[in-house]
Amino acid sequence: MRSSGSFLALALLLAGAVPAAAQDKSEASNMRLLGYSDLQGRSAYQPLIHRQGDRWIAYIGHHGGIPAAEKPVNPLTRQPEFNGTSIIDVTDPAHLQYLAHIPGEPGNYEAGGAQMVRVCDGKSLPKGDPNAVYLLRPFGNQAHEIWNVADPANPKRVTRVVEGLKGTHKSWWECETGIAYLVSGDPAWRVHRMTQVYDLSDPVHPVKIRDFGLVGQQPGAQGATPTMLHGMISLPQANRVYFGYGTNEGGILQIVDRDKLLNGPKEPTEENLRQPEVGRYLMSPLNGAHTTFPVLDMPIAEFAKDKIGKVRNFVVITDEQIKNECDEPRQFVWFIDVTVENRPVSVATWMVPEASGDFCTRGGRFGTHSSNENMTSIYYKRVMFFSHFNAGVRAVDIRDPYHPKEIGYYIPAVTEHGDQRCAKKEGGPNGAGEHCARVIQTNNVEVDDRGLIYIVDRANNGMHILELTGPAREAANFPK
Repeated sequence: MRSSGSFLALALLLAGAVPAAAQDKSEASNMRLLGYSDLQGRSAYQPLIHRQGDRWIAYIGHHGGIPAAEKPVNPLTRQPEFNGTSIIDVTDPAHLQYLAHIPGEPGNYEAGGAQMVRVCDGKSLPKGDPNAVYLLRPFGNQAHEIWNVADPANPKRVTRVVEGLKGTHKSWWECETGIAYLVSGDPAWRVHRMTQVYDLSDPVHPVKIRDFGLVGQQPGAQGATPTMLHGMISLPQANRVYFGYGTNEGGILQIVDRDKLLNGPKEPTEENLRQPEVGRYLMSPLNGAHTTFPVLDMPIAEFAKDKIGKVRNFVVITDEQIKNECDEPRQFVWFIDVTVENRPVSVATWMVPEASGDFCTRGGRFGTHSSNENMTSIYYKRVMFFSHFNAGVRAVDIRDPYHPKEIGYYIPAVTEHGDQRCAKKEGGPNGAGEHCARVIQTNNVEVDDRGLIYIVDRANNGMHILELTGPAREAANFPK
């Protein structure tokens, strides 16, 4: 008698779909697993780790569900809930405590959930409640909202900042000033994602400052529409905001004078949109700019004896692979020298060699997605971490940004929650068909101020907490 699995395999073969075996064990070099959460089997996007008193709390933004699990059950409430935001005590990585899940917008994949999360202490915000801890997140694609998570097990919604949107994504919040750069889709604009700048120094009373985007995206513009916004990183101390546009095509790094952005004329005319820009780096039509991570005032050992230029400024651009099984141009990492801001230049690139793991045949996406964004002194200007979908997470020594060097990696094993990914293939006994696999899809990575590394998975494989080991640890700046 054949098993049900045998019948399934035969059916898939006749249909032209050939399933691949799931990766049944982890792979690692100079990285070690400390802790794991299945995240209730939810697809994950953005992790952020925040110290609250003597506790470390992880806030995880989720994509929408999948057709087979649109509303996973939350064991804390025993209720099925649309994917939203998970809150986990990670003080002891070996003994994690799932504290709460805040449901997000109904819908699957990119159409629902609450992908992004930023957190600010009320005592750090100029007009915040000193007893509050504020969480900023999108509600799917239609709104941005703020929650009080001072008691992370009992989050309470404070306000909706803005509603009626057609898209959201990777926003940024300056805790020291309260200024927030919200990735939004204003229905009047010509793109699904542009920037709405808000003063959230008093989270209870949001104040809009302005709308911003590339010339050609604004209401009433004519001609071709520039590629939409993906996200940004602001450095108030440097008076700069670094915007990244384009996902896997037509990428643009835009360097903006923060003071001019906040205090200049607000009407989105061509002149007013151009006024704050101080530099721009245009990428190939084949590549985009997902994460734009500034690495400023970087001393270059090779230039130590030079009279000029021994300290440089860089922006590390990481792009997002979109299609499965290498069915599009490869996306990777660029090191852009922005010392002369109106003349940025690429000085190095980095990627994982495909042959090192036969990644194009493993299933799912192979290529980069994002980098860490925390600028802890343990890693800043020394080590960066890049999520690489089915190639896991990669640790890269950037102390010589002209020659970045991989020093460690971790690829998790597929879990019982692992979702399947398929890619169309030509040829074979039945002509065109699909190659399907349950896969690892390491989607985002972040670090905390202890130096721990957090990776979350797009294909429902949960969150892994890691640390550097061996020679890779020596590249960092851990307290002695």
